Amino acid sequence: MATECPAVRRVQVAEHPRLLKLKEMFNSKFGSVPKFYVRAPGRVNIIGEHIDYCGYSVLPMAVEQDMLIAVEPVKTHVLQLANTNPLYPDFSTSANNIQIDKTKPLWHNYFLCGFKGIQEHFGLSDLTGMNCLVDGNIPPSSGLSSSSALVCCAGLVTLTVLGMNLSKTATANRDMQWGVAPGPCFRHVELAEICAKSERYIGTEGGGMDQSISFLAEEGTAKLIEFSPLRATDVKLPSGAVFVIANSCVEMNKAATSHFNIRVMECRLAAKLLAKHKSLPWKEVLRLEEVQAKLGISLEEMLLITEDALHPEPYSPEEICKCLGISLQELKTQILSPNTQDVLTFKLYQRAKHVYSEAARVLQFKKICEEAPDNVVQLLGELMNQSHRSCRDMYECSCPELDQLVDICRKFGAQGSRLTGAGWGGCTVSIVPAEKLSSFLANVHEAYYQRSNRSLAPEKQSLFATKPGGGALVFLEA
Repeated sequence: MATECPAVRRVQVAEHPRLLKLKEMFNSKFGSVPKFYVRAPGRVNIIGEHIDYCGYSVLPMAVEQDMLIAVEPVKTHVLQLANTNPLYPDFSTSANNIQIDKTKPLWHNYFLCGFKGIQEHFGLSDLTGMNCLVDGNIPPSSGLSSSSALVCCAGLVTLTVLGMNLSKTATANRDMQWGVAPGPCFRHVELAEICAKSERYIGTEGGGMDQSISFLAEEGTAKLIEFSPLRATDVKLPSGAVFVIANSCVEMNKAATSHFNIRVMECRLAAKLLAKHKSLPWKEVLRLEEVQAKLGISLEEMLLITEDALHPEPYSPEEICKCLGISLQELKTQILSPNTQDVLTFKLYQRAKHVYSEAARVLQFKKICEEAPDNVVQLLGELMNQSHRSCRDMYECSCPELDQLVDICRKFGAQGSRLTGAGWGGCTVSIVPAEKLSSFLANVHEAYYQRSNRSLAPEKQSLFATKPGGGALVFLEA
């Protein structure tokens, strides 16, 4: 099991080309050297899409790609942010007046989310400033959680600058200065929960999977992430298979579109209508999992209730009000989020069907991994294929390019392939028998990237095998 605290690792920077290059760029930019470095990984969700914010378990693993930040605390109260990628302009602001513009999901706003999350969690004021240089190698808007990795990285940067204990040997003297109770360390789980909450400053109503795996990941194992309370369980993936990520090259920033938040609201409305149908106190219900928990029944039974209680035709706001016995004003102000108040139709039946069936697939996936039958790769592949069909048809979060890429991956040897991340673009993840890996990569590269004349930068063509990587870390120069 992972240690409870983010690790602090001493490194010889000269022996790590990426750290060394970042240190040199930092010196060139700020005229000084970093005091420490922080990394937080991206992730690939193997199965369990769009169900974390409904209260259900998911099954991701960290990828080796990450966000890496070089940091120097300064005596002023100015937060200076720079990025090694020239596409992302420099930004500076007062550390004590953080403003996050929800209408523009600019790169620096994700850093500010993590910073502000720590600041507000502890009620801190009069914060010191810092110089930060960010280097990310997770393809942006690809469904591999580059934005959440930056939020997590920023949260851990801020915590480290505040001098809170990050290892069991650290002293507690500076903890008292900030009014934070000294302890052996600040736990992974708490950090994940703070960062999940703080990403909502940018307007994304996510569920916490991305931040949880970024902190709780361990090399060599996927994780079943459960919520309320947040916890992670190792899931050993089959040794005879490789997981391959392929980027559709269609970018989708979930904070920049309403698709994501509409799905969150559709699930919330579905939960309320199902609760009302079963005479539960629906006003306090927010998530589909709560309905199942209150009824004390199986996911399969919840699917039957969904068939009985909801109709496949889209619901208008007026019909929802009639079902719940509330006014349109109450619906808009008490239930819907500000950016979903003008939506004209909600597909409740389809969204609930996806969530309950996908939650069941996650549990089946874990069970098959544990039992490891001879046909384990085939069985896991079938679950991934079912997941993609449900995402495409019931949740409607795919796109033509993702569907094409999934078909190509299956054609050339994947036992299963599905979109991963929010969807509407981004990446697929495929389970490929190890002996077919080299031919699979060559064939998919030719069929999707070359034949379609997708002339993109090499890093965006991302087609790579991946294995479970480790979680967030602080690096100190030895």
